[in-house]
Amino acid sequence: MKIIDILKSGRHTLSFEVFPPKTEADFNKVMDATEEIAKLHPAFMSVTYGAGGGTSDYTLDIAEVIMEDYGVPTLAHLTCVSSSRETVRRQIKEMKKQGIENVMALRGDIPAGMENADRSSWDYRYASELVSDLREIGGFCIGGACYPEVHPESPDQKEDIRRLKEKVEAGCDFLTTQMFFDNNLLYNFLYKIREAGISAPVIPGIMPITNAAQVERAVKLSGSFIPQRFKSLVDRFGSNPAAMKQAGIAYATDQIVDLYANGITNVHVYSMNKPDVAGQIMANVSDIIGTSSAD
Repeated sequence: MKIIDILKSGRHTLSFEVFPPKTEADFNKVMDATEEIAKLHPAFMSVTYGAGGGTSDYTLDIAEVIMEDYGVPTLAHLTCVSSSRETVRRQIKEMKKQGIENVMALRGDIPAGMENADRSSWDYRYASELVSDLREIGGFCIGGACYPEVHPESPDQKEDIRRLKEKVEAGCDFLTTQMFFDNNLLYNFLYKIREAGISAPVIPGIMPITNAAQVERAVKLSGSFIPQRFKSLVDRFGSNPAAMKQAGIAYATDQIVDLYANGITNVHVYSMNKPDVAGQIMANVSDIIGTSSAD
C-alpha cells in the first residue's frame, strides 16, 4: 500500500521507524524488535539506510520482511550522497524487484572526511536530484525530509523552504519532519511552507527521549530547540533511568495528542528499535487512533 493513500484516508495514524544493525551479529536482535513493533499494527514502518549507506544491505531485507511477513506497509530509506548514479539506479532496481512501493529519498549525511570536498562532480548533491530520478523511473510513492526549524546547512529558513519547494516540485508525494520538541515550531513551519506554495502532506516526526544521554545526541543530530519544560524534565528525572523513561514517553505522548487535537492526522515516531517504548505510546493514543478524524 502506498503511503500517500494512507495519508489521504483522513484517519488518525501512528507509524514507527526502525534502523538496521551495524553488524551481522546484531541482525537477529533488530529483527526481533522489528517484529514486536510490527505487532502493534502501525500505519506503516520506515527502515533507515544508515550513515553513508553502511547498512543499506540490511535495509531492503528488513523492509521486505515487514511487508511480506508482517503485512505492514513499508517505507525504505534511500540516500544518494557521494554515490554514483549507477549505484543508486542499481539500488532502485533492487527495490522494485523486492516489491518496495514507498521510498524515503534523502541526500544523507556527508561522509566523514568529505565535508570540505569539491562536490561539483558528484552525481547527486541534493535530495531533489534523487527525487527526480525516482519520479522518472516511476512506480514509487516518494517521501522527502523537512526541518521545522532550519536544516543545519541552510543559511536561513527562507532558503531552506526554497530548497524544500524544489524537492516537492521534483516529485515528492509527502514530507516527514526531523524531530522537534516544541509543537509551536511545527505549526509555524506549516504556515510558512503553505504560504510558499508547498501543499504536500507533512508527517511530524517525534522522538521519545527516554534517557538523559539522548538529549545531547538529539541536539547534535538535528540542532533541535529544547524548550525549558523539557529541560526541567531532564534535570528532575535524568538521573533516574526508570523515571526518565516514563517521563520521556509521557512528553512524547503529550506532543502527539496535541498534534492530533490541532488537525494533524499522521504522526511518525522515531522509536529507536525499542518495542516497549513504541508499545506504550501506541497504548496511550489507541482510542484516538481508533477514531476517524471525521467523527
